[in-house]
Amino acid sequence: MNSYGTVTPDIISALTQICGKENVIVDEERLLNYSSDETEDLVFKPAVAVKPQTPEQISEILKLANAHRIPVTPRGAGTGLSGGALPVFGGIVISMERFNRILNIDERNLQATVQPGVINEEFQHAVKEKNLFYPPDPASKGSCFLGGNLAHSSGGPKAVKYGTTRDYVLNMQVVLPTGEIIWTGANVLKYSTGYNLTHLMIGSEGTLGIITAIVFRLIPMPQHSLLMLAPFSSAEKACEAVSAVFRAGMTPSALEFMERDAIDWVMRFHDDINVTVTDDVQAHLLIEVDGNESEVLMKEMERIATVMEQYEAGELLFAESADQKDMLWKMRRKVAEAVKANSVYKEEDTVVPRAELPALLKGVKEIGARYGFKSVCYGHAGDGNMHVNIIRGDLDVHSWENELPKGIREIFELCVKLGGTISGEHGIGLVQQPYLPIAVDSTRINLMKGIKNVFDPNNILNPGKIMYADKN
Repeated sequence: MNSYGTVTPDIISALTQICGKENVIVDEERLLNYSSDETEDLVFKPAVAVKPQTPEQISEILKLANAHRIPVTPRGAGTGLSGGALPVFGGIVISMERFNRILNIDERNLQATVQPGVINEEFQHAVKEKNLFYPPDPASKGSCFLGGNLAHSSGGPKAVKYGTTRDYVLNMQVVLPTGEIIWTGANVLKYSTGYNLTHLMIGSEGTLGIITAIVFRLIPMPQHSLLMLAPFSSAEKACEAVSAVFRAGMTPSALEFMERDAIDWVMRFHDDINVTVTDDVQAHLLIEVDGNESEVLMKEMERIATVMEQYEAGELLFAESADQKDMLWKMRRKVAEAVKANSVYKEEDTVVPRAELPALLKGVKEIGARYGFKSVCYGHAGDGNMHVNIIRGDLDVHSWENELPKGIREIFELCVKLGGTISGEHGIGLVQQPYLPIAVDSTRINLMKGIKNVFDPNNILNPGKIMYADKN
């Protein structure tokens, strides 16, 4: 078992020499900003937080940490939902907030080189000005960093047609836990030159290296989009309609599911969102198509509307203006925030083959009934990714802390039984570790541990994440 070292005054002095006094944070109040993310109410305070600005500075920090066996937690914007940025063993937090530049947009090759502290939406706007498109769009796109998106291979609504973050990364610069600075691949569309370290880093949750530059591929910006909201009196019918759309030959650019409570709570907290929801409606599908030919999109949306009617959808709402589109998308993107404002909750990031969504939803409700909890479900139905928000409500402390984990385990066991897994885009981080063996057998876990040991023999980089909560 490793024994981690302590952050001493000499360590603080060395960090100050590397990053400058103004970029080394030790006072208790400011350290709170680096002690939590969006994962429940968990707080772990580091001994120090540093804000480097160059790969070389990060290299020196990691060499120092390795020499003294001090744990290091890389941190982006702190929008994660699995505890990936929590410094569970204290030590040093490396904040990437100063790595915030778009270095180059290469219009000839449809590529861009950016730093990991660039906000997702700001990057999208920058490439859109050049009529280019970067599709991955998590719900937190207005605040999340691109580096954090890579750490979890984030998705978002557009993943159903365009893929996740992983599908747009060509190459990246990474500082290894031992201080070496490498590029993981090449700035090309094909890569068959040994092991693909780029894809290994994506989704590794900051446990194998710290990303300092990213080369993305881009695609031309679609010129038109149409958006439709379909209400259903049965949430399971809404789920059944999802796979039917694809079986009928259409691939929407987004296909989102929202239960009744999700929309009610959003409208309660946002006066500018106004959608008529009749008493019998239990769920909605939000469906978008995009492309370059308006007439083609109209025909495609008409075919989708026919599918919706076959699954007993109510009156369909077609967005008639850009403002109405923005309102409907805001309603979807604000669901997590509204749930958080309404109640103490836990969010589980389940994913199954899309045709199994009705069985997943039914199973979640049955498990909730057995364990006494209510759930509000929403998510990226088009790719089978359902966010299950478990509402504490009237559950007592004992049930919440001791019985609920049994119910969560059953939900994940159901996901795996249906051919899915326990996380589609939020990652394992800290809070999902106990459930990892449900989806990943011991042979694969041992392979992951072996890879971790090769990259990080002293286990200093983001320890306690993904595979284990101790320092083994």
